[in-house]
Amino acid sequence: MRYAVVYERIERNYSAYVPDLPGCVATGRTRAEVAERIRGAVALHVEGLRKEGQSVPEPRVWSGLVEA
Repeated sequence: MRYAVVYERIERNYSAYVPDLPGCVATGRTRAEVAERIRGAVALHVEGLRKEGQSVPEPRVWSGLVEA
């Protein structure tokens, strides 16, 4: 499965979250670091759901860009 990730630049670092996996978040000092960490967070989150016998949500969120 492929999940959409939202990346944000905040004051001193970067953050990321996965809308389809509530609570699945990561932070990092650089864009590369937060991208690596969110991949690990998604894997850990999905593994935890499976171990607890919970269903893994199907991806429902997608993203795109619009010009303003």
